[in-house]
Amino acid sequence: MKIIFASSTTSDPDSWIRLLEEAIPGAEIVNWSDNSGTVGADLAITWSPPHDLFLREPGIQAVFNLGAGVDALLKLPGLRDNVPVIRLEDAGMAVQMAEYAVYALVRASRSFDRYQQLQGERRWEPQQDIRRRNWPVGVLGMGVMGARVAQMLAALEYPVAGWSRSGKALPDVQSFAGSDTLPAFLARTRVLINTLPLTPETRGLLNRETLGQLLPGAYLVNVGRGGHLVEDDLIPLLDSGVLSGATLDVFSQEPLPTGHPFWADPRITITPHVAAASLREETVAQVAEKIRRYRAGEALTGIVARERGY
Repeated sequence: MKIIFASSTTSDPDSWIRLLEEAIPGAEIVNWSDNSGTVGADLAITWSPPHDLFLREPGIQAVFNLGAGVDALLKLPGLRDNVPVIRLEDAGMAVQMAEYAVYALVRASRSFDRYQQLQGERRWEPQQDIRRRNWPVGVLGMGVMGARVAQMLAALEYPVAGWSRSGKALPDVQSFAGSDTLPAFLARTRVLINTLPLTPETRGLLNRETLGQLLPGAYLVNVGRGGHLVEDDLIPLLDSGVLSGATLDVFSQEPLPTGHPFWADPRITITPHVAAASLREETVAQVAEKIRRYRAGEALTGIVARERGY
């Protein structure tokens, strides 16, 4: 079995390949960047793969992605319809994303940004005590990541609701299902946390119209994909008071250009796509087990439904 490891962003592919070779006995794993021609790969392990991966390796029978997001992968030319794409499930990412959501929510609800400003001015000014009922949270997307976020915030006793296409029942989390319920979900939400996958249906979902349906002075947290947010709409929404602030981990162009107006806006907190990183050992173990099951003809989880895009 020959596997090609194809990543255009991994800084140390050799360390990944060593771990994968240990976890997948008998496999020959070839680094994409070490070869200029076709190597005859049977399988591909990818993360942000090069544009011509499937054109150069037409014999690939299955693709194992080192992350949960597959929107860019599915656009690559030469990826045949009958080639299964298997995405990573959690591998330590869900708890990180939940931590990030807590960080953003607590900074907003407990006025910690204001306290940081007051410290710089050497002013002792206690802000209004928190009343969690005044900070209803809405989580867009209730997959592995979104469900973990919703559960953790509910455990902190914030009113939490989750919205997804099909709905998901969780203790202490109000469930909204389907596009017909989206307006009601938005109307009860003050802090909106986006964990959705990027699909044609969700691209641009965070825009002037939808964000304008949130409770006044709402706060946005985007840990999904940059393509979910219509970036030109954000600052006008902040200027009008429809939104009070935003924490953004993902952007339409990454790295975020140095001249982008988000950098200079104190109402916007920026992090460089770090909300949930896949942990190497956990990722290797999961991918190795998925490959074992694939070769044995056993049932697999994490298979991407092409028609849905995730």
